[in-house]
Amino acid sequence: MVVVHDRYQNYDAFPGVIHQLCAAHRLRDLADAAETYPGAIWPGQTAALRGLIHAANQARDQGLAAVPDQIAAPLLHDFRHGVLAGLAGIPRRPGRKQHPGRDLLECLRDRRDDVLRFVFDLRIPPTSNDAARDLRPAKIQQRISGRLRSEQATRHRYAIRGYISTAAKHGINALTALRDELEGHPWMPPIPAPP
Repeated sequence: MVVVHDRYQNYDAFPGVIHQLCAAHRLRDLADAAETYPGAIWPGQTAALRGLIHAANQARDQGLAAVPDQIAAPLLHDFRHGVLAGLAGIPRRPGRKQHPGRDLLECLRDRRDDVLRFVFDLRIPPTSNDAARDLRPAKIQQRISGRLRSEQATRHRYAIRGYISTAAKHGINALTALRDELEGHPWMPPIPAPP
C-alpha cells in the first residue's frame, strides 16, 4: 500500500507501507526556502519538482506507466544538483536541531525515492490533495460550529465520506454505491495487481 502524506513522522511508524511524500507540501517548503535564501540558486533548481509533476500528469493522460526517461532525466538532474548545492551552502549544525532549510534538503536527499516515487509509477499521485479535499467538509463544519459532534459521529462521517470518495474515484456513482451498501451489496475497490 502506498500512502501519500506530508512529512509527519507518525506515518513512518506503520509497517509495510510505501511512502510518497506530498509534492505540494515540498513545493511550499521550497517556496519558503526561496524567501529565506533569496540569493541561493538551489530552491529554483529543486523546484524542478513542479516540472516533474507536470510531466507525470501529461504521461498519465497518455496512458503511460512512468514519465519517459528523456523528459524525466533533465528534471531529475536539476533536482538532484539543487539538493546537493543547497546542502553545500547550508552547513550542518552540531546536534539534532537543524535549520529548516537543512532539514528540507536532507529529507529531499535521504528520502529521494519517497519524494519522487510518482515519477516512476504513475498510479501514485504526487500530492495528497484528493485526500485533503475529502476531509474539508468536516473541517469546515468544525470551524463553523467550533467542534465536531462526537468522536463516534465523526468516525461514521469519515467512513461514509471515504466510501463515497473511493467509489467516485473508481467511476461509481455515489448514490448507487450508497444504495447498494444499504441493500447489503457494498461496492469494493478492485485489489491492485502487484507491481
